[in-house]
Formats: sequence, structure tokens, C-alpha cells
Amino acid sequence: QVQLVESGGGLVQAGGSLRLSCVASGRTFTSYWMGWFRLAPGKEREFVAAISRGGGSRYYADSVKGRSTISRDIAKNTVYLQMNSLKAEDTAVYYCAAASRYSAGAGEYDYWGQGTQVTVSS
Repeated sequence: QVQLVESGGGLVQAGGSLRLSCVASGRTFTSYWMGWFRLAPGKEREFVAAISRGGGSRYYADSVKGRSTISRDIAKNTVYLQMNSLKAEDTAVYYCAAASRYSAGAGEYDYWGQGTQVTVSS
């Protein structure tokens, strides 16, 4: 079992930045690829970014590429999502998740956090 707890969401103006954090506990953190997803009202859950077990490989959705950076601190069992140049369409609940292999599909992720709300005002 892996427990994931997100934090760092909030209300920010368009053009601003936020850094989301996700602390993992339970099984070995480095056993998992870590991903960020988001869910906006009226939309399907959307892949945002993923990072490999050691942090050497990273993938991003086109919608956030160039504006966001995913990283992980193995010593702190924490994965981060730095988001810059935020837009109103980035408003969503953001979830971190853990998977045994890379995937942009939510169904491949075995463990999920409770989510953190990001609201971008225009």
C-alpha cells in the first residue's frame, strides 16, 4: 500500500505560479512512477505529467508542456509539480498517483491521493 497526500493548491491569478507537493508513505517510493492528473468540472480526468522512479524521465501533457515541471525528492518521498504562467483553464482538482510503469492513462495508476484544488482567476 502507498498513501499519497497532496498539498500546495490554492487561488492564484492568471500568469501566477504554484508548486504542488505530494508526500508518499508506505511501500518504497522509488518502486513507482509518479504522475499528476487533474479533474475540472464537466471534464474527464486529464493526465498532466509523470516522472520515472529515479527521476530521469519525465513526460508532460501538451496542455502544460513548457509551463510545468515535475520533479521528485527521493530523500523526502515527495513529488512536486511546479506550474507557471497559470491560465484559467488550469483550474481543477489536482491528484498525484503512483503506478508500476509509465502511463498517461489513469487506469494504470494503483494509488491516488485525495486531491488539491487549484483555482486560477482571470
